[in-house]
Amino acid sequence: MAGLDRRVPREFPRKGDRAKMMGARHRTVVRPVHVAGIGVHSGRESRLTIHPDPGAGGLRFLRTDLADAVEIPATLDHVVGTDLGTSLGTDDTNQVLTVEHLLAALAAAGVTSARIELDGPEPPILDGSFLPWLEALEEAGTEELDAPYPVLQVRRALHVDAGDGTSYVVAPCEGYQVGVTVDFEHPAIRRQSGNWLLTPASFRDEIAPARTFGFQAEAEALQARGRAMGSSLENTVVLSDSGVINPEGLRFRDEFVRHKAGDLLGDLALLGMRIEGQVVAERPSHRGNVELARTLAVEHRRDPEGEAIVDAAKIMEYLPHRYPMLLVDRIIHFETGKRIVGLKNVTINEPFFQGHYPGHPIMPGVLIVEAMAQVGGLLLMDTIERPEDKVVYFMSLDKVKWRRPVTPGDQLVFELELLQFRRGICRMRGEARVAGRLVAEAELMARVMDR
Repeated sequence: MAGLDRRVPREFPRKGDRAKMMGARHRTVVRPVHVAGIGVHSGRESRLTIHPDPGAGGLRFLRTDLADAVEIPATLDHVVGTDLGTSLGTDDTNQVLTVEHLLAALAAAGVTSARIELDGPEPPILDGSFLPWLEALEEAGTEELDAPYPVLQVRRALHVDAGDGTSYVVAPCEGYQVGVTVDFEHPAIRRQSGNWLLTPASFRDEIAPARTFGFQAEAEALQARGRAMGSSLENTVVLSDSGVINPEGLRFRDEFVRHKAGDLLGDLALLGMRIEGQVVAERPSHRGNVELARTLAVEHRRDPEGEAIVDAAKIMEYLPHRYPMLLVDRIIHFETGKRIVGLKNVTINEPFFQGHYPGHPIMPGVLIVEAMAQVGGLLLMDTIERPEDKVVYFMSLDKVKWRRPVTPGDQLVFELELLQFRRGICRMRGEARVAGRLVAEAELMARVMDR
């Protein structure tokens, strides 16, 4: 079973090293950006300031109107709501509503690191589009930081069905391309589609001016729920049963689909990675956008073509196992105290094939689980004090299932998540996949003991 050797280094290399090799860098604003206005849903006035962050700490919100408030990272782990907008938070009180417009403008400007302070529950809606945010960022200026920023390169086609007619297809391509289709039973909208190769110029000219929209018939019900309290003709395209109420009309004939494209970009910015690929969305929603982003994050962690952050030579420093019982070839993803992804290349030269189903080689299921346990042992590296004085023994396996046979030529991708670690006992959940298909899964319990 998996154990720890006394020569274990204290930390793994970080995934940022991979991004550095790919050439992406963090950017921040040169000068603070100050914006004030009313929130579209809360109806409350707020003042918001985007501060430069030369330390490349990512995008974070801070509610200055709340006592003892903590920063809210703009990440998928902090999404707390997707009802008529995307909300972030750390608890039931420390939340920021409707962040997608600001995040889309930050992404278009290339700003990946900033401290965003606001004295209310929601960023100002301004004119309902992304353009005022983008113009404020352009006026402040941006600068590149000497810190790597990860890149999500789409390597294979992926489909996500989010229900209620919302679906997405992601495919490899050069650059970042977005295609969006909306479909409403309203004479001013009906079915609209658009495709964009995203650049700062294309976002500014073709997407940023598009405003949010709503239906007059739904206003009373929304306000009864405490939503759309700040909505008006000054910040929303309002639709009656027959057409657009706003006296100035539309900025684009297909302004509705363009705004949905901007919302999608803002929600996908929560990935914290630059996307290289094509995203095609059918009737996108905030809930669906976030589900897509989470799916992309999982696929990125499991990418078997990813750069190794721990190779075979290093693994032999971390684990005491040796041939033929060392069953991990490399580690491609590692999050301290959370999850790890490792690979095992299965070849016809594996010694166990000689006696296990001769003539029909199949990897023994117990060795698939053993390899999973070894990856799990590596996950514990950064959670143990004085690892050189400890050893890990696996105590039990639960909910073990083998879904498909593993044969020579397969590449096993193991992903393990730490569920609990208390008083030296940990629980982990692991999955093994081949070409994206689940072949085995299990829950493992291990105990960390003194040597």
